[in-house]
Amino acid sequence: MKRFSLPGKFILAPMAGISDAAFREQCKQYGAALTVTELTSVEGIVRKEQELKDVLDVQEGEKPAIQLFGNDKDTIVKAAKIVEPLASVIDFNIGCPAPHITSQEAGAALLMQPVHLKEILSALVEAVGIPVTAKIRAGPSENHLVYKEVALALQDAGVSMITLHPRTVKQGYGGRADWSRIKDLVELLDIPVCGNGDVTTPEDAKKMIYETGCRYVMIGRAAAGNPYLFQQCNDYLKTGSYEKITDEKRKKLFVEYAYKAESLGIKFSRIKVMAMQVARGFTGAKDLRLRVGVAQDVDELVAVFS
Repeated sequence: MKRFSLPGKFILAPMAGISDAAFREQCKQYGAALTVTELTSVEGIVRKEQELKDVLDVQEGEKPAIQLFGNDKDTIVKAAKIVEPLASVIDFNIGCPAPHITSQEAGAALLMQPVHLKEILSALVEAVGIPVTAKIRAGPSENHLVYKEVALALQDAGVSMITLHPRTVKQGYGGRADWSRIKDLVELLDIPVCGNGDVTTPEDAKKMIYETGCRYVMIGRAAAGNPYLFQQCNDYLKTGSYEKITDEKRKKLFVEYAYKAESLGIKFSRIKVMAMQVARGFTGAKDLRLRVGVAQDVDELVAVFS
């Protein structure tokens, strides 16, 4: 196991269509201790090694955690070695419930293959010189919870931290995230545990830490459109209070994101996705989303929030 320590408690989750380089930069600016790329196929990395920038949205010097998914041990190891110079951490996904991932026997499908999983992670830990972490779910369903068995196998393989999203695969993103399962892993493991699920406010973040004892908290959907949430969480944990975000501040943050994303060559369609996330928080959100939908360029998107 490689030493793993972060300068803060709060981590930006990998989110498809959201966690691009411009947004990760904003979240770091406002206090995220670590940001994680969207999950990336190891097959794609190996196949397009010479055009890696087309596959992997990582800027020079950024050093995020790069999240990988796959099933074949040799391909996973090869991909990890390719991306290692760009990363501070390799995060392996064992929790994504999306059918297009599980149909490849990857993501959450690996929860049912603890022996194979241990072989993969052992090889991955040995292959790279940076910490390897893993993100898991509680199990396929409420009647088949495997998170303890899987976490122990991962710890034995040398993983430096485990993030638990305590919903089951069957739940998807609905229902309640059972934080008691995070506490179970904290008590069971010797390595750091990161909790994930149903953290939407600074109060939630602090409550998760105190209720479960987790070392870190991963924040996903609540941060989409509001990177300032990391500053709020840090302030609330330290002082018990935080500054509310104003509509003007949210608009300013989106404008900064949009122009940064454009400068990095991020597709306009992705910038629109973020605009939709931002629009949710305003009065008249339906009208804002309609205006976002017809915008043809970044300047028109920015004008929607002016």
